[in-house]
Amino acid sequence: QVQLVESGGGLVQPGGSLRLSCATSGFIKDYYIVGWFRQAPGKEREGISCISISDDNTFYTDSVNGRFTISRDNAKKTVYLQMNSLRPEDTAVYYCAAESLGPCSFHGYEYSYWGQGTQVTVSS
Repeated sequence: QVQLVESGGGLVQPGGSLRLSCATSGFIKDYYIVGWFRQAPGKEREGISCISISDDNTFYTDSVNGRFTISRDNAKKTVYLQMNSLRPEDTAVYYCAAESLGPCSFHGYEYSYWGQGTQVTVSS
């Protein structure tokens, strides 16, 4: 059974940094994809980054490109989202999602497995 557990959210000032973690379990083979999504109050869910575990390809939307970095630790079966230069508009609940086969996608409907979400608040 595939499970995803997020951690690392919190309150940070504008310009600050946070690192989110997504611990995965239950994947039999290492060719799955992991995406990060976020949903702000009153807004639609937005896919912001994705990593392909098999070949380490990474993708970002324009809104986070250059500020956020997705990475993985195979030994810990964990995917990270390092978020730098945070802005108030980055405030949202952040979710990681996974799917057994790629390619990477920013469409939530292409993912079968989801974490519980972690709140990120950027405010002074």
